[in-house]
Amino acid sequence: MTGFTYPEVGATAAGPLPPGYHHLRHRTLLGHGRDVLEAAGEAVLTWRMHRAAGAGVRAQAGRAAPGVTVEVSLGVGPLRLTAPCRVVWTVGEPDRIGFAYGTLDGHPEQGEESFVVRMGDDKAVWFAVTAFSRPARWFSRAAGPAVPVAQKLYARRCGQVLRRLSVSGTHQLRRS
Repeated sequence: MTGFTYPEVGATAAGPLPPGYHHLRHRTLLGHGRDVLEAAGEAVLTWRMHRAAGAGVRAQAGRAAPGVTVEVSLGVGPLRLTAPCRVVWTVGEPDRIGFAYGTLDGHPEQGEESFVVRMGDDKAVWFAVTAFSRPARWFSRAAGPAVPVAQKLYARRCGQVLRRLSVSGTHQLRRS
């Protein structure tokens, strides 16, 4: 795939995050059990978590899949910030569901961000955001340390929203 604005495409999937970027790792306990995992995984893969967290999402497809382009936006009117991305990888294992997207031209940052739901042996279901990024545009450079703080707040917000969505989703799964 071409068009990414950084060379370390896929680095959130496997190993250490690359040097020269701000690193973000955030985890939120969502609950326990397969129903929570499945409801949370579905909310992540269908962009529902992003939308419920307050982001605008215009995606090429209704589900995250490698190669799907997506434009995530925050703010309103002339203060609306758009961030074009492309899905780099997805995972749909029995105990792990999620995806990562990487930045494209026009994104205020360069890097990659993953959103993964995982169930441990104890049946605890955790949501993890892992990212590496650095400024790509003048205004993100000018914002300095405010950008990593905003990214951490957004990751925390996604976790809170996903906790709510996964609990309400388990009720829907039981009714089906």
